[in-house]
Amino acid sequence: MSIFKQLLPSRLAFSHARASYRGSFSFYHSSSDATIQVHSQEQEVVIALGSNVGDRLNNFNEALTQMKKSGIQITKHACLYETEPAYVTDQPLFLNSAIRAITKLGPHELLSVLKKIEKEMGRTKGIRYGPRPIDLDILFYGKYRINSEILTVPHERIWERPFVMAPLVDLLGSDIDDDTVLCWHSFSKKGLLESWRELGGESSIGKDGLRRVLPVGNRLWDWSKKTSVMGILNLTPDSFSDGGKFDSVGSAISQVRKMVSEGADIIDLGAQSTRPMASRISVQEELDRLIPVLEKTLELPEIEGKLLSVDTFYSEVASEAVSKGAHIVNDVSGGRLDSEMLHVVAGLNVPYIAMHMRGDPSTMQNSENLKYDDVCKEVGDELYERVRAAELCGVPAWRVVLDPGIGFSKKTEDNLEILMGLKRIRSEIGRKSLGVARAPVLIGPSRKRFLGEVCDRASAVERDPGTVAAVTSGVLGGANIVRVHNVKDNVDAVKLCDSLLDRGGRSSTR
Repeated sequence: MSIFKQLLPSRLAFSHARASYRGSFSFYHSSSDATIQVHSQEQEVVIALGSNVGDRLNNFNEALTQMKKSGIQITKHACLYETEPAYVTDQPLFLNSAIRAITKLGPHELLSVLKKIEKEMGRTKGIRYGPRPIDLDILFYGKYRINSEILTVPHERIWERPFVMAPLVDLLGSDIDDDTVLCWHSFSKKGLLESWRELGGESSIGKDGLRRVLPVGNRLWDWSKKTSVMGILNLTPDSFSDGGKFDSVGSAISQVRKMVSEGADIIDLGAQSTRPMASRISVQEELDRLIPVLEKTLELPEIEGKLLSVDTFYSEVASEAVSKGAHIVNDVSGGRLDSEMLHVVAGLNVPYIAMHMRGDPSTMQNSENLKYDDVCKEVGDELYERVRAAELCGVPAWRVVLDPGIGFSKKTEDNLEILMGLKRIRSEIGRKSLGVARAPVLIGPSRKRFLGEVCDRASAVERDPGTVAAVTSGVLGGANIVRVHNVKDNVDAVKLCDSLLDRGGRSSTR
């Protein structure tokens, strides 16, 4: 039985739900146009975005900015897709996505605003289905069908277009949010999820000109094709594994060269220890440690094509590092330790790794923060809330990376449960947002204490074999990025895992 059938057992049930909302709308018709007036009540809408002319991603960012200025409050973002053109095929590849939003604009007012944005961004009439810098379509408006001379909602060709259905479904959860979403499901005879499955569903991602991507640096990264290895560079005197080893610029750069030569895809620079009970240093001290190494790293010829992330929970450090050339912000607090972080990251337009942690490094292992009834469910729920907060600050879901926070406010058994339960965590997030659940997942078990407890290895540097085993389990269980100290051995482990996954039929989200 499809999930739609489980949650919407009868058309009668929907009809009753719809009837209770009729009083908030008035319908007025004229000879040339049909309009609907909304009596100052907010309505939830879905708007599709497409672009294949110029800087496609910048076009999206500009369109989102203009929508917000026009009274469209964006609440959720779909993933980002690069797609082959439909109907008129002799044109560049498109970027496609969609957003959910709240607005008090009536449907025709909303249409007028979107057309104005398109025009201001350089769209002309041109060829139907032809190239355009931006295309903004109303897919759903509240709970109502609209059919006028200038507007049809639901958009008339939704059901035949994978490049529309994929981002639309991202905006849903496997659970029904409310009566509005219930209504959206009813617009399709079999419900949106079943309609998407009939178009190919998740099995079509990565095939037939439809790939899910994350924008980073100057490229669109399809993280599903291979597992990425992130090499750890601790620029601290007190990190639990290698504190003090790389506290000079020279030794740090030598380590960067070594990790790159061993196959690291990403170098993660951290200048503040987040080990249990670590003392917090100031923004300036962190910058003094970080920036000289970041600048020298960017000068290395071999860093070409590699990504640099900055491991920080300070918004000022994130901003300065990105301005110097860092590509990714990696925040162990998910925006909880600096109230400005999420707003700053939204403006930086870079990927954001949001990690699950309770408390801060000095309190994360206290008894209160270690209480879980169901660790995978609670980590999924709490991690989603951080991503939700980021979205409301303007960080699109297509820029988010999920990190369940192995070793942070977790007991040994919790860490093991997470390693075995990455799909479960995705599933819990997917109850609220299928798009967020499809984001890349990063795990960081490297040399952590739980490996020492399981393997009876007191010294962190003796835990590399346990790390390889943890990484192997995580990759086969759905991780897309692994964060490690020992790059060489873990690159080999990841290559084998990827080969096994390819033979077994790799999923876009594993």
